[in-house]
Amino acid sequence: MIYLDNAATSWPKPPEVVEAMTQVLKYAGGNPGRSGHTLSIEGARLMYNTRETIARFFNSDNPQRVIFTANVTHAINIVLRGMLKPGDRVVTTSMEHNAVMRPLRYLEKSGVEVDVVSCSTTGELDIPAMAEALATGARLVIINHASNVTGTILPVGEIAPIVHQADALLMIDAAQTAGVLPIDMDKMGIDLLAFTGHKGLLGPPGIGGLVIGNRVDARQIEPLILGGTGSQSEKEIQPEYLPDKFESGTPNIVGIAGLQAGINWVMERGIDAIRDHETELTKNLLNGLMEICGIKLYGTCNPELSTAIVSITVDGRLVSEVGLALDEEFGILSRVGLHCAPSAHRTIGSFPDGTVRLAPGMFTSVDEIHRVIKAVKEVAQS
Repeated sequence: MIYLDNAATSWPKPPEVVEAMTQVLKYAGGNPGRSGHTLSIEGARLMYNTRETIARFFNSDNPQRVIFTANVTHAINIVLRGMLKPGDRVVTTSMEHNAVMRPLRYLEKSGVEVDVVSCSTTGELDIPAMAEALATGARLVIINHASNVTGTILPVGEIAPIVHQADALLMIDAAQTAGVLPIDMDKMGIDLLAFTGHKGLLGPPGIGGLVIGNRVDARQIEPLILGGTGSQSEKEIQPEYLPDKFESGTPNIVGIAGLQAGINWVMERGIDAIRDHETELTKNLLNGLMEICGIKLYGTCNPELSTAIVSITVDGRLVSEVGLALDEEFGILSRVGLHCAPSAHRTIGSFPDGTVRLAPGMFTSVDEIHRVIKAVKEVAQS
């Protein structure tokens, strides 16, 4: 089996991740912040240590502004539905995932103005068009760091000054880049960072987070979920301080342990080394596919400008047929269709059928990529 669906979730997980989760269930399974006994205290210590790890990883100076969520979608919804009010204006791009577009379209019905800046057919952002969209101001700009369809990386560092000049906040959907590309919130001018644990950070599903930068007044964001936090239990109103304001209910301490182990694994190997490996895989994959007749490639086709995602279609074949053939005949696991990003597929011209997405990862080998190229050629010529 060759696993090429890392853009959906990374697999396999490092043994350290599995072991960390197992250790929590065996030795530290108390409910953090709810009791004063040893297991509860150990759980609380793990949570705080992980906040520190995340803050250090993304260069945020306050671990208390790291909020644990179920996933990146949850983190995005906290901000969009908690901050934006009727009359507010938000700017985004045409390459966004439905984790962004669906909440925005929902809020649009209640009076939030949504401005979508069109990207090129390769998924690249027109920066002057973004500047023009911000000429009249905005409350928030939300963009993905890299597309889950084409892998195209957006130049966050170039966009941030334009956003801040318009007196807006910049939120980044880092679902495809956390653990894959260097992310420095301070240096890049990121105000709000939404990330998930189960992709490039190599953690388990069910855990993600929101990092709130210092330019953001968290009092202006209403909590998405209200309930028990283990703090101020004498009150029937939600705490206002962080992180408790946004973390109601029993935390996923097992997922948090796995997330910390995944981040530690990434830091030990080094982001640059991971990036170099995935770039080499993408380069080999693109070069091989370009030589196959009947294959259409989407995105920049430049591995330096994208993450390890290659989207293709095969002339005369449904994407579902191609994906099925790769799976059943060659044991190659891909993802076909619209990838929960219809706006992106409209932008690159692959709507409504979508594409076959090939997404290698840290544990993919160059030899496997060559086997994939050979398999795609057989499918295309059959």
